[in-house]
This record gives sequence, structure tokens and C-alpha cells, in this order.
Amino acid sequence: MSQPTRPLKERLESDLRHAMKARQEVLTSTLRMALTAVRTAEVSGKQARELSDQEVLAVLTKEAKRRREAADAFREAGRKELAEKELAEEQALAAYLPKQLSDQELADLVRSTLAEQGLSGMQSMGPAMKAVQAKAAGRADGRKLADEVRRQLTG
Repeated sequence: MSQPTRPLKERLESDLRHAMKARQEVLTSTLRMALTAVRTAEVSGKQARELSDQEVLAVLTKEAKRRREAADAFREAGRKELAEKELAEEQALAAYLPKQLSDQELADLVRSTLAEQGLSGMQSMGPAMKAVQAKAAGRADGRKLADEVRRQLTG
């Protein structure tokens, strides 16, 4: 893609122009959708403002999750072609997201965080999730995180 030193929103806009010139339809529509979501987030609230890279990343993560969930729903409804389209869009967004933690890396992260904080038992689920989410910082799906924390707290 583009240079990682530029703000993420600029990268998205630049990559959109390149995708349009190269006539990459899936990437073009996906980046348009992502930029629309970013602009919507910029004007939400009491005052319009420019989003930081972290906030843009949060918007992209949310959009990727929507694509994944929509693909699952289409697959369950027997709409394979629409599920494939949603997955292609999710893969296009994945290029802008941080690398996801593997199952082993996630288990190690949860184990070390629980040990650091001295947490055990299901009554510690809330504080454990807060600490683990801060360390994972968008590199793991919330459901996978919660499942792993629950497994280690009960196991």
C-alpha cells in the first residue's frame, strides 16, 4: 500500500485514488465505505473534529467486524456470493489493521496479564478484561479475548 508514516486517513484516500485508477472495484467500494465511516465519526458528537490514527483504526476495526458478521449471516442464509463479497471487503480492510494475535500469543498475553495483576476466579473477569484489552490494543477480537480470559480464570 502506501507509506506508513502518513496519517491513516491520508493513506486511505491515496489508496482509494490508486484503486480507482487501477479499476479495482472491490477495493474502491471498500475504501469509499471506510472513508464514509471515518467522516461520519468525525462529525458525530457536538463538534466536528479530525480523528487521530487510533480513532481511525477503531473505526476500521468496527467496519471489518461488521463485514465478518454480515458474511456469517449471509452464509447461514445460503447466500454464498454475498458472503464472499463481504469477506473480500473485510480482507481489504485487514491491510490497514494491526496484525492479529495468534491463539498461542493471545493465551500467553492473557496468562502474563493475569499473573501480573494477581487475578483469579470469575469474580475477576471485569478487571481482567480491562487489563487484557489494554495490552491487546486492537490486535484481537473481543469475543476471542473474553473466551480466553474466561477459560484461564476458570481453568
